[in-house]
Amino acid sequence: MKKIIVALDGLKLSQSSVQTAVALTAREKAHLVGVFLDDFTHNSFSIATAMETNDLEARMDKDKQIRDNAVKEFESACQAAGINFTVRRDKSFALPDLLRESIYADLLIISAEETFTRFTEAPPSRFVRDLLSEVQCPVLIAPLQWQPLEKTVMLYDGAPSSVYAIKMFTSILPETNKLPATVITVRGDENSHVPENQLMKEFMKRHHPSAEYAVLQGEAEHAILEHLLKSDSRTMVVLGAYQRTTVSRWFKASMADLLMKSIPCALFIAHNK
Repeated sequence: MKKIIVALDGLKLSQSSVQTAVALTAREKAHLVGVFLDDFTHNSFSIATAMETNDLEARMDKDKQIRDNAVKEFESACQAAGINFTVRRDKSFALPDLLRESIYADLLIISAEETFTRFTEAPPSRFVRDLLSEVQCPVLIAPLQWQPLEKTVMLYDGAPSSVYAIKMFTSILPETNKLPATVITVRGDENSHVPENQLMKEFMKRHHPSAEYAVLQGEAEHAILEHLLKSDSRTMVVLGAYQRTTVSRWFKASMADLLMKSIPCALFIAHNK
């Protein structure tokens, strides 16, 4: 049984994260841990303003009630789906807590918009970018709006990191891996074959024998984005490394950032250390 964790802000509960986590856990017959990051520095209000208006205690009590209600909502969703689940409320600094949790998880689910502050940011938030550069397990970026998944797209550039991501995806989400899949690569020349064509197709035959292949022409980021703009939140995209020092030709931070900004799909991101 795989262990999936979902990172949640009780003050701004992400419905998409909850729905994605519950649905995938049910599909994979996994165990779900709802990690509520109740960071003691994170409030829904300005401390300075609350001190001026002399209602700090009342505002803190209201935040506690909102967080408690979010936990109950998560528990109700899990119970309705009949899945195995646990709730954990981490009360220290959000990022270190979540990185520690990721060491002991098979998969982490989070929204690209999570900030764990009272402020909002365009995706990917600074918190998510920092998380992805240090996380110790694969990460699934929840789609903007959950819909049942119907297909997967696997981005492959011939680099070990892209193959590693596919390995992790097929291992951690074997039921989801049964969905129709397309392996996408980009060539800057007239070559119509994927890199390491024989080895890659031999590998995929054992992991997803019915996968199709699409070789796009042009500059990688532009070609991939143009192709994926036709997709919706029923598609999951699998891609490799998010390391700041990656040597991959495409799967660097900018590619993942671009996809988080531009498409509504779920993203499965994995990198080997």
